[in-house]
Amino acid sequence: MGALRAGALAFLLLLLLGCLLPWRGPLRLVSGREEIKAASRSSPPPMSPSDFLDKLMGRTSRYDARIRPNFKGPPVNVTCNIFINSFSSVTETTMDYRVNVFLRQQWNDPRLAYREYPDDSLDLDPSMLDSIWKPDLFFANEKGANFHEVTTDNKLLRIFKNGNVLYSIRLTLVLSCPMDLKNFPMDIQTCTMQLESFGYTMNDLMFEWLEEQEAVQVAEGLTLPQFILRDEKDLGYCTKYYNTGKFTCIEVKFHLERQMGYYLIQMYIPSLLIVILSWVSFWINMDAAPARVGLGITTVLTMTTQSAGSRASLPKVSYVKAIDIWMAVCLLFVFAALLEYAAVNFVSRQHKEFMRLRRRQRRQRMEEELVRESRFYLRGYGLGHCLQPKDGAGEGPGIYSPPATSMLLQEGESLRRRYIDRAKRIDTISRAVFPFTFLVFNIFYWVVYKVLRSEDIHSVP
Repeated sequence: MGALRAGALAFLLLLLLGCLLPWRGPLRLVSGREEIKAASRSSPPPMSPSDFLDKLMGRTSRYDARIRPNFKGPPVNVTCNIFINSFSSVTETTMDYRVNVFLRQQWNDPRLAYREYPDDSLDLDPSMLDSIWKPDLFFANEKGANFHEVTTDNKLLRIFKNGNVLYSIRLTLVLSCPMDLKNFPMDIQTCTMQLESFGYTMNDLMFEWLEEQEAVQVAEGLTLPQFILRDEKDLGYCTKYYNTGKFTCIEVKFHLERQMGYYLIQMYIPSLLIVILSWVSFWINMDAAPARVGLGITTVLTMTTQSAGSRASLPKVSYVKAIDIWMAVCLLFVFAALLEYAAVNFVSRQHKEFMRLRRRQRRQRMEEELVRESRFYLRGYGLGHCLQPKDGAGEGPGIYSPPATSMLLQEGESLRRRYIDRAKRIDTISRAVFPFTFLVFNIFYWVVYKVLRSEDIHSVP
């Protein structure tokens, strides 16, 4: 009986296994589908850009724009570079210049690093700038500035996957530029742009330039009306020390070389021609007083007007400029030409004064001899008392009339010729001395200001 029961139990087990084996595949398929459905229920749906930004810096995030990155830690390093879009309006009277730039700042904010979004960087709307921390940069030598809002705010905000932030903004700035005008208009001016932190000390914020080749870029084809913007631009630091702390500051120096073509045409050449025009009087007859005086006064007044015009567009500085020396010497030359005719006219009339003095002396001698002879004859006849003149009575016109002798006329003619020759000699000497002196001044002037001083300026670092 026991053997039968064991055989029956084994048969039943074999039958059961034979029935279950054909359904193993469908059971596995059903279990796989259930696992996929369970996995899909456990994985979250893809995040929308709006939800991602809210999680990164919005309402659902723990980001606080009032706190700088690495708070209580190392200072934030902000890398700056600028792109000069236009450079214009260099004004000497107010000593400033206008520039249009793209200011770019880049720093790392670990709180903005992300992995949930597939893109390596995000270009965000400028309105998001209020939601993140930004450096408090300002221009230390700024006199006026404005943003650009046409057609929208000219601002760029880009966030990278590793937390780097790029902030770019377009600005028009009026910056102070103290100028040394001693060599004007052959000068080279150095204008600076200083970028400084207003509220964060160097313990919290540090500014630095991008690589030297890319720190300051200039738009292609940029030109200035009176200057040439030289390629070399000095980058450096200008750390500021105040009683509130030590603040980071970086600067760039622009070297502007003035082009003097305008001043040659408007000032130097006209004044040169006026000086040459004043020399024409040396070839005009000395007897033509109205012509020579009129020419001299006209050149002096014209030179005065020209000198005043050269100073109209310049500040009232206490030192002497190169253009002042030129104008002063030109005015001196035209005024000397006018005085030269005064000297010629005076010398040419000296013979008349000399002859008048000779006639007066000759008349006095002859009157004294006549009176002496009259007294001698009258005393011989006892009529000496008749020589005493009465009150109010003088010698009548018939007493003496000095004769005009031929000797006196010859002497007067010789004197006249002598002094006229002297006057003509002054004109002849002036024809050579004035141009030669002015030529020497020109050589000295242009060598000093265009060669010597220019080398000194270029050698200054």
